[in-house]
Amino acid sequence: MRSGWPARSGWPTPVTDREEIAARLSHLWGSPVTVTEPTPLAGGASRQTSRFTAGAGGQTRELVLRRDSSGRAGAAAMHNEGRVMRAAAAAGVPVPEVVDSGPSLGGAPYVLMSHVAGETIPRKLLRDEAYAAVRPALAAQFGAIAARIHSIPAGELATLPCQEPIEALRARSRAYDVPRPSVEIGIAWLLRTIAAAGDADVPRAVVHGDLRNGNAIVGPEGIRAVLDWELAHRGNPVEDLGWLCVKAWRFGSRLPVGGFGTRAQLLDGYQQAAGWRPADGQLHWWEVYGTLRWVLLCRQQAVVHLTGGNDSLEHAVIGRRVCEAEFDLLLALGLTRPHPVQDPLAGVDDAPAQATGRAPHDAPDADRLLAVVSRSLAAGELGGSLPAGTPRFLARVAANAIRIARREILLGRELDERRQRRLSDLGFASDEELALAIRAGAIEPDAPAVVRAVADTVHDKLLVANPRYLGQPAE
Repeated sequence: MRSGWPARSGWPTPVTDREEIAARLSHLWGSPVTVTEPTPLAGGASRQTSRFTAGAGGQTRELVLRRDSSGRAGAAAMHNEGRVMRAAAAAGVPVPEVVDSGPSLGGAPYVLMSHVAGETIPRKLLRDEAYAAVRPALAAQFGAIAARIHSIPAGELATLPCQEPIEALRARSRAYDVPRPSVEIGIAWLLRTIAAAGDADVPRAVVHGDLRNGNAIVGPEGIRAVLDWELAHRGNPVEDLGWLCVKAWRFGSRLPVGGFGTRAQLLDGYQQAAGWRPADGQLHWWEVYGTLRWVLLCRQQAVVHLTGGNDSLEHAVIGRRVCEAEFDLLLALGLTRPHPVQDPLAGVDDAPAQATGRAPHDAPDADRLLAVVSRSLAAGELGGSLPAGTPRFLARVAANAIRIARREILLGRELDERRQRRLSDLGFASDEELALAIRAGAIEPDAPAVVRAVADTVHDKLLVANPRYLGQPAE
């Protein structure tokens, strides 16, 4: 089951539209329907998802409602999501049954679907004994499901967006980021190796756009349903396979496909269902592409928070995770390697409380206050004072945010001075200037000094944001 989640900000009211939902279902089913209070579920920033029970004629049914947070502006996208799910079901893709969809339920476009029991949380899928037997088969299952998605007649979904892939990255970068050296190095590599993408040889297909560990409901026997079709579009089918291999979806595992399988297993499953096999180089190109896309998606989610679109703790912390994706990009390009480091807070946390107040403040100082709040949150001591319905993991997110702040207090000045020295040695005053020079071709993106400077800056950002990530395995 997806875990419970507090109502997202940006919604005028929580999902408690019982009367409107009941009236809509009564109309559809031709008899009076009662519904329970919808319970919010985990979901993306642009979709609000809730679960409820509908009763009619002495029978009950578990249903899930997804609504678009942009209101009527998202009606076309929500309509496409319902259409592509129906088309996927017709193509043999395991998906929840679409019960209804439309332009407004509770003032927002919606898709109403059946509830599918099972697990979606990646760490449980990768660690719980209940899924030990099926884990080795999941990569091939994902490959076969991807093939069935790509068999959907694209002509039947001509309204799905279709964009040149690198231009799509550029557009997202312009909208949500400042010029970033790692992004420009990645785009330069994609352009230089564009032939490996295979666009000239592969017809456009319906692409899920977010097929990965975490967007599928899994039971002990395997994948029961594919979720979250909001990014479906027309494009190169290998895009879905490359996205499955992005390191972010491995959750600390060495296995490159979702943390549970190999690329060969993925391609075997795809070939068996599709009748053709993408080349290894083609898969790698799209894996790099997907990793760069994740850099920009993380930044996009952070911007939504920074501009007031979603004032959530999780989105705030995502802004500091951009450097994880940058590190993954450099790994995928072979420009750096995992290298374990000690958390800079290790010795600080172990030190006795000896700080005294310094003018103009009393003791404890800012770092020590952050330290005690962090420890209390991590230990769950503040759980009783958290808002009702707030999952415990939000306390862990808060503790992580505090640790980031403490490392920044501890190391910020030193790391900034190192960054400025690196930029000065290259002849630039800022990361943005360096990025623009790479984009313009004024400096070689794979020049050793450039690669070393960019990799060292990403390393330093991770030293503050998540030092453990520097040692995570990569294959």
